[in-house]
Amino acid sequence: MNLTPERLHKDAEAVYDVIIEGGIAIVPLDVAYAIIGHKGSAIKKIFSIKKRSFDKPSGMFACMDHSLKIHHMGEMERQIQRTLFNEYNLPFSVVAPFNTFSSDLAGVDPYVVSTSSKAGTLDMLLNAGLFHNTFSQLCFDRGKPAFGSSANISLTGSKFRIADIEPELMDVADIVIDHGTAKYANREGVSSTIIDFRDFTVVRYGCCFDRIEEIFKERFSIQLRPGE
Repeated sequence: MNLTPERLHKDAEAVYDVIIEGGIAIVPLDVAYAIIGHKGSAIKKIFSIKKRSFDKPSGMFACMDHSLKIHHMGEMERQIQRTLFNEYNLPFSVVAPFNTFSSDLAGVDPYVVSTSSKAGTLDMLLNAGLFHNTFSQLCFDRGKPAFGSSANISLTGSKFRIADIEPELMDVADIVIDHGTAKYANREGVSSTIIDFRDFTVVRYGCCFDRIEEIFKERFSIQLRPGE
């Protein structure tokens, strides 16, 4: 599929317009299709239709600017983040402490923040493909972030094609963007790798994990800690 900058921007604008009005979108990422919203009513509906436990927070669809402004991290953690993003162009999710009073969260429903954070940390998905990067930068520029998770019924595995997404989820979506099969489609049904940057614990083993682990070890002499 020929995803020109014009096409990406048009799709990002269309999704943004829907979620800002309280709607729900199903969108393409390199790691899997995702279901997202902005307002509390949309996030509540997403949790319900996915049968998702509230012990599993949503993620913020973020660009690097979001993380730099909202996350609290040291210089080494920032260097790791920049290396994964800029040098290796890998998708990954960062869990880190965050500024609850950030102006970038000022207009977000407290319910959305509470269901997207845990123990004072916020999970941000970074660099998950051309659409994700275009859309998340648009959200940052306009001060209205999006939140969500994989477009699937919980515990059924991530979906890499629109045709594989459960009808229940398709029925609640106000807009669906189809960019074909996700770049990192896999038989295991895993989405992004999630790393807790407080102590470098693996929250979720996902796409590109082996490469990410290798970079931590070879570039920073850090052995990732296995998750529970």
